[in-house]
Amino acid sequence: MSERRPIIAANWKMQKTHLEAIRDVQKLSYLLEKSDSDRVEIVIIPPFTALRAVQILIDSDRLDYGLGAQNVHFEEKGAFTGEISPPMLAALKCSYVVVGHSERREIFGETDEVVAKKVKAVYAYGMTPILCVGETLDERESDRTEEKVTRQVNSALTGVSSEQAAKLVIAYEPIWAIGTGRNAEPGDAGQVISVIREAVAAKFGSRDVAETLRVQYGGSVKPGNVRDFMANPEVDGALVGGASLDPEDFALIVRYR
Repeated sequence: MSERRPIIAANWKMQKTHLEAIRDVQKLSYLLEKSDSDRVEIVIIPPFTALRAVQILIDSDRLDYGLGAQNVHFEEKGAFTGEISPPMLAALKCSYVVVGHSERREIFGETDEVVAKKVKAVYAYGMTPILCVGETLDERESDRTEEKVTRQVNSALTGVSSEQAAKLVIAYEPIWAIGTGRNAEPGDAGQVISVIREAVAAKFGSRDVAETLRVQYGGSVKPGNVRDFMANPEVDGALVGGASLDPEDFALIVRYR
């Protein structure tokens, strides 16, 4: 089995007010024990409006959870109405920032070049990107999955050092499985994650980097299927969407054994 510590992150997307966030993080803390957070790194990724509230709760209750943001702009300041900068997130003690989520790419038109700028900006402020990669159903059915994820990885890691890359978290999210109830088979997910590691190894000329970074699976992860995915040695955790909105379901995912 891999020595990489699993990382399971709750991506709430555009859901929960700051009051609902406080309530649900408190409830989660009652459902989980210290042994759970010792075994698995738990990350809460609320909307921007709830970041401060969750950060205060994590600090005041001494919860062993990481805090993440769902997006970031690559500039540190400027006339970018509606955007959030890396130093703003760093000041809120965010440890992680989701970069290149398929919804950002597909709905809001983020390009590989923009994603690459965001990756470097996140590293520049001492945070860790959760880099999302994945293929559409058309790409999967036309046997272009390997081409797509390899391109996304290579572009996103342009200008990134091997030391930075070793700390990276990559989330493999087949776009056709996000929020649809459909899932990649655990073996298929493991195979694509192997492709991702090969791309990283080729990029840096080092298997060590590829074997050190963690790769999550995301795409309709639920309490009923997480164990099958986590049984694959290539899978280092999960980026959980809909099932993370219910603290009881998310606790079951964290306690997948």
